[in-house]
Amino acid sequence: MKRTKGFWTLFILCIVMGLLAGCGTKELSWQSFEGALNEKSFPVPKEANSPDRTTTNVAMDYVRYSLPGLKEKDSIPEPYLKTIKAWGWSEQEKEETGASRVFEKDGLNVHISVHDDYFIVMVPKEKKASIKGLESK
Repeated sequence: MKRTKGFWTLFILCIVMGLLAGCGTKELSWQSFEGALNEKSFPVPKEANSPDRTTTNVAMDYVRYSLPGLKEKDSIPEPYLKTIKAWGWSEQEKEETGASRVFEKDGLNVHISVHDDYFIVMVPKEKKASIKGLESK
Protein backbone atom coordinates (compact mmCIF):
# COMPACT_ATOMS: atom_id res chain seq x y z
CA MET A 1 0.00 0.00 0.00
CA LYS A 2 1.56 3.26 -1.13
CA ARG A 3 1.43 6.23 1.25
CA THR A 4 0.76 9.57 -0.37
CA LYS A 5 2.50 12.87 0.35
CA GLY A 6 -0.81 14.25 1.72
CA PHE A 7 -1.08 11.42 4.24
CA TRP A 8 2.37 12.13 5.69
CA THR A 9 1.71 15.86 5.80
CA LEU A 10 -1.52 15.27 7.71
CA PHE A 11 0.19 12.77 10.01
CA ILE A 12 3.00 15.21 10.91
CA LEU A 13 0.51 18.05 11.36
CA CYS A 14 -1.50 15.96 13.84
CA ILE A 15 1.64 15.16 15.85
CA VAL A 16 2.70 18.81 15.97
CA MET A 17 -0.79 19.94 17.03
CA GLY A 18 -0.86 17.30 19.74
CA LEU A 19 2.49 18.48 21.11
CA LEU A 20 1.41 22.11 21.06
CA ALA A 21 -1.86 21.32 22.83
CA GLY A 22 0.03 19.49 25.59
CA CYS A 23 2.50 22.32 26.02
CA GLY A 24 -0.14 25.03 25.86
CA THR A 25 -1.56 24.52 29.35
CA LYS A 26 -1.90 27.98 30.83
CA GLU A 27 -2.19 29.13 34.41
CA LEU A 28 -5.79 29.44 35.59
CA SER A 29 -6.87 33.02 36.25
CA TRP A 30 -9.62 32.44 38.86
CA GLN A 31 -10.98 35.88 37.91
CA SER A 32 -14.33 35.20 36.29
CA PHE A 33 -17.17 32.98 37.45
CA GLU A 34 -20.70 32.01 36.45
CA GLY A 35 -23.48 29.98 38.05
CA ALA A 36 -23.23 26.18 37.93
CA LEU A 37 -25.51 24.38 35.48
CA ASN A 38 -27.29 22.56 38.30
CA GLU A 39 -27.37 25.44 40.82
CA LYS A 40 -27.10 28.96 39.38
CA SER A 41 -26.27 30.53 42.75
CA PHE A 42 -23.11 28.40 43.10
CA PRO A 43 -20.04 29.77 41.26
CA VAL A 44 -17.87 27.85 38.81
CA PRO A 45 -14.90 29.30 36.91
CA LYS A 46 -15.82 30.45 33.39
CA GLU A 47 -12.67 28.63 32.23
CA ALA A 48 -14.23 25.31 33.26
CA ASN A 49 -15.93 23.30 30.52
CA SER A 50 -18.88 21.01 31.02
CA PRO A 51 -19.41 18.80 28.00
CA ASP A 52 -22.21 16.90 29.69
CA ARG A 53 -24.72 17.31 32.49
CA THR A 54 -25.27 14.00 34.19
CA THR A 55 -28.61 13.60 35.91
CA THR A 56 -28.90 9.80 35.96
CA ASN A 57 -28.15 9.58 39.67
CA VAL A 58 -31.37 9.18 41.68
CA ALA A 59 -30.11 11.09 44.73
CA MET A 60 -27.87 13.78 43.18
CA ASP A 61 -28.03 16.23 40.30
CA TYR A 62 -24.40 16.52 39.28
CA VAL A 63 -22.29 18.22 36.63
CA ARG A 64 -18.70 17.36 35.75
CA TYR A 65 -16.49 20.31 34.75
CA SER A 66 -13.12 19.84 33.10
CA LEU A 67 -10.46 22.28 34.26
CA PRO A 68 -6.91 21.41 33.17
CA GLY A 69 -4.36 22.18 35.86
CA LEU A 70 -6.66 21.39 38.79
CA LYS A 71 -5.12 18.89 41.24
CA GLU A 72 -6.98 16.60 43.64
CA LYS A 73 -4.20 16.79 46.22
CA ASP A 74 -4.60 20.59 46.37
CA SER A 75 -8.41 20.40 46.80
CA ILE A 76 -10.21 23.69 46.09
CA PRO A 77 -7.76 26.49 45.22
CA GLU A 78 -7.91 29.45 47.63
CA PRO A 79 -9.17 32.02 45.05
CA TYR A 80 -12.08 29.70 44.17
CA LEU A 81 -12.85 29.08 47.84
CA LYS A 82 -12.94 32.84 48.48
CA THR A 83 -15.36 33.32 45.57
CA ILE A 84 -17.66 30.56 46.82
CA LYS A 85 -17.80 32.30 50.20
CA ALA A 86 -18.25 35.73 48.56
CA TRP A 87 -21.31 34.34 46.73
CA GLY A 88 -22.83 33.63 50.15
CA TRP A 89 -21.97 29.95 50.62
CA SER A 90 -20.56 28.71 53.93
CA GLU A 91 -18.50 25.56 54.22
CA GLN A 92 -19.86 22.68 56.28
CA GLU A 93 -16.49 21.61 57.67
CA LYS A 94 -17.86 18.58 59.49
CA GLU A 95 -18.81 17.21 56.04
CA GLU A 96 -15.32 17.68 54.55
CA THR A 97 -13.51 14.53 53.45
CA GLY A 98 -10.26 15.08 51.54
CA ALA A 99 -10.94 16.58 48.11
CA SER A 100 -14.71 16.63 48.70
CA ARG A 101 -16.36 19.58 50.43
CA VAL A 102 -19.90 20.62 51.24
CA PHE A 103 -21.27 24.17 51.17
CA GLU A 104 -24.61 25.50 52.44
CA LYS A 105 -26.69 28.52 51.53
CA ASP A 106 -30.34 29.18 52.40
CA GLY A 107 -30.90 25.55 53.46
CA LEU A 108 -29.44 24.14 50.22
CA ASN A 109 -26.30 21.96 50.20
CA VAL A 110 -23.84 21.75 47.32
CA HIS A 111 -21.12 19.12 47.29
CA ILE A 112 -17.94 19.73 45.30
CA SER A 113 -15.43 17.01 44.58
CA VAL A 114 -12.02 17.92 43.12
CA HIS A 115 -10.01 15.54 40.93
CA ASP A 116 -7.01 15.91 38.63
CA ASP A 117 -8.10 18.18 35.74
CA TYR A 118 -11.80 18.18 36.64
CA PHE A 119 -14.30 18.75 39.43
CA ILE A 120 -17.89 17.72 40.08
CA VAL A 121 -20.66 19.93 41.49
CA MET A 122 -23.42 17.86 43.12
CA VAL A 123 -26.78 18.97 44.50
CA PRO A 124 -29.03 16.57 46.43
CA LYS A 125 -32.23 16.26 44.36
CA GLU A 126 -34.66 15.81 47.24
CA LYS A 127 -33.49 18.88 49.16
CA LYS A 128 -33.35 21.01 46.01
CA ALA A 129 -36.93 20.08 45.12
CA SER A 130 -38.24 20.89 48.59
CA ILE A 131 -36.41 24.25 48.68
CA LYS A 132 -37.74 25.22 45.24
CA GLY A 133 -41.22 24.11 46.29
CA LEU A 134 -41.09 26.40 49.33
CA GLU A 135 -39.86 29.33 47.22
CA SER A 136 -42.77 29.04 44.77
CA LYS A 137 -45.47 29.24 47.50
